[in-house]
Amino acid sequence: MNEFDIPIFKKSYDLHKTFHEYHRLIPKQDRFTTYERAEGVLLDVMSGIFKASGQSKKEKVPTLEKVSVDLNLLRVLVRLMKDVKALDNKRYTVLQGEIDEIGRMLGGWIRSLKTD
Repeated sequence: MNEFDIPIFKKSYDLHKTFHEYHRLIPKQDRFTTYERAEGVLLDVMSGIFKASGQSKKEKVPTLEKVSVDLNLLRVLVRLMKDVKALDNKRYTVLQGEIDEIGRMLGGWIRSLKTD
């Protein structure tokens, strides 16, 4: 299976596209701090998913658990951007919804690997 065909990778890729669209809307003072850090964490999430897709079953669980931690950090950073008014409520809701969906997909993937 091609790594790009994995639904969770497609979802994280789409999240990054949405995140990138918001770049110009973020105030400059936040763009080079919180936003930049959040974007880096999102890229780490995508990288971890991509990496796990090519690993053996035994190696996947630790990689995906790290991705889960990174995803939780991304949630916090996006919430922080909303709280400091760098991101309006509508865009926050869109991002959090996509992050939550990736989280559910990731949790399902991890559970399926642990039960096999």
